[in-house]
Amino acid sequence: MTDINYLQNKFDIIVVGGGHAGCEATIAAARLGAKVLLCSLNLDNIALMPCNPAIGGPAKSTLVREIDALGGVMGEAADATYIQMKMLNSSKGPAVRALRAQSDKKEYMRYMRNVIESTDNIYLKQCCITKLLTKDNKITGAIDEYGNEYSAPVVILTTGTSLDGRIFVGLKSYRAGRLGEMPAIGLSDSLRELGFTVKKLKTGTPCRVDKRTIDYSKMTVQPGDEELHFYSFKPNRPVRKQVPCYLTRTNEETHKIIRENLDKSPMYQGLIHGVGPRYCPSIEDKIVRFASNPSHHIFIEPEGLGTYETYIQGFSTSLPADVQVRMVRSLPGLEKAHIIKPAYAVEYDYLPAIQNTHSLMTKRVKGLFCAGQINGTSGYEEAAAQGLLAGINAYNYINGSEMLELSRSSSYLGTLVDDLVTKDIEEPYRMLTSRSEYRLLLRQDNADARLTEIGNKIGLIDDMQYARFRAKQADIKREIEMLQNTKISVTSKANEILAKYGEHISKGTNLAELLKRPNINYDALKELDFHVAIRELPKDITEEVEVLIKYDGYLKRQEMQVKQAEKLEKFRIPDNIDYKNIDHISNETKEKLDKIRPKTLAQASRIGGVKPADISILMVMLNK
Repeated sequence: MTDINYLQNKFDIIVVGGGHAGCEATIAAARLGAKVLLCSLNLDNIALMPCNPAIGGPAKSTLVREIDALGGVMGEAADATYIQMKMLNSSKGPAVRALRAQSDKKEYMRYMRNVIESTDNIYLKQCCITKLLTKDNKITGAIDEYGNEYSAPVVILTTGTSLDGRIFVGLKSYRAGRLGEMPAIGLSDSLRELGFTVKKLKTGTPCRVDKRTIDYSKMTVQPGDEELHFYSFKPNRPVRKQVPCYLTRTNEETHKIIRENLDKSPMYQGLIHGVGPRYCPSIEDKIVRFASNPSHHIFIEPEGLGTYETYIQGFSTSLPADVQVRMVRSLPGLEKAHIIKPAYAVEYDYLPAIQNTHSLMTKRVKGLFCAGQINGTSGYEEAAAQGLLAGINAYNYINGSEMLELSRSSSYLGTLVDDLVTKDIEEPYRMLTSRSEYRLLLRQDNADARLTEIGNKIGLIDDMQYARFRAKQADIKREIEMLQNTKISVTSKANEILAKYGEHISKGTNLAELLKRPNINYDALKELDFHVAIRELPKDITEEVEVLIKYDGYLKRQEMQVKQAEKLEKFRIPDNIDYKNIDHISNETKEKLDKIRPKTLAQASRIGGVKPADISILMVMLNK
């Protein structure tokens, strides 16, 4: 395609939506060489954080690290714009440790907008796409609300909560995707006309309060970490001034106000039909479901350095605005709080992702990809990861290349996509460490070891970054070998030092065996360096070495589980298989298999309701 084609509205890829999924999809496809048109309802809100102003947290931080390892942008944007960095679960095992960045939301948006505008091949358009154009079940383009037609063999839908969105504040409602934004009207009808199943989901967000009206002295301070960790594996991450968050709690007065006003809740009055996120419920839902709990944590989080707006984490609600004022002012430290923006619930359309393949392209229409909340997920990180994958595969599609389909054993992104396209998700999906059966292998610290090779092969990780990655892996290997080959002798001085850590040796021990002990870490080894000099290495290397040595037995056990699972992955199921003609499996199982059309026996085994006996029958049939 020549540059002149944009004058005729001809592009390689059209991305619909400028949220976190849309940004990653656009940037990835453009960097690979595609001409991309990014359509957004409001270009001033590209990469907006409409809910909590933060990136990461349990499981989500691993997704962000995986995005970075594959060549995406979210990690470096979070590193460039944080106002607090905190490692959660630091005292627990490496599988559940999670980095969380409190972000300056305006800075984050500016950073992402700058990346988009400084990347070649990207064209921006403020419009609402209302219709998809197809021929022979293949995408040919799209039409906006003004009747403008855009030609492209690929469309990526990243519509967030805008698709036929409706906002609820108490019993009042109006059509909107987010507070102060118009909804995307028309596209849902176009999708139905193409034969897609379209359903409703619901989410919500808390009110924003003026920080000048908050009495922080009545709250518990929540500072950031002194020793910083970052998301991006690139060097020279910025050291920025950190600001604290604060903790307060609900009380009986808060609960009383909520209970007395449940009749004004659109959720409890049946006005909202979409299912809300189980792991991020509204405060009224918490009060009803956990009635015996006398209080709930509420976190007070700044939205940025240049604004008074403060986010009330854990206080999502759709109760009326006047009730919200009374609720907020019942919280310690918020007795005189001024609400800048009310909390609200939003109900929106999504396409159940079992209609997609593992590449995130739809099964029904070739060239149509979906990423983010339109697939039924919640969270910026889940959206960005899907957007990156969709952008890569959109480029692969137009070039006739093999699709990138990540396995469950390779990444949280692979787990996320497999869950979406295999399981009939009926509520907003959130990535959790418990969703991965290989979570000890899929840690946030080793995301580069798992995925950088793929990112380089795709073309999103440049040779300089790849060389740094190879050097780091060589350092890790060399350090492990040194610890395995270096023995420390039994001396009174050695045992005197070890006694401080509650340890003792009665025979010569190599440093790797010593490091396996629960109380011994690199600091202890450095104290023993009268015998052997421990190299000064970057913290990320020593942390990964320590994990690999301490958890060696558990890691090998999970690697064996992966090999066992791979046996089922090798049993490919033909695309044209007729499940109705298979004997000895139930009609219910046949319907589920026919609906999802799994590619392998392993995927079939993960479909809800499919029994091990059904898999055995399929295996016998495939062997024949």
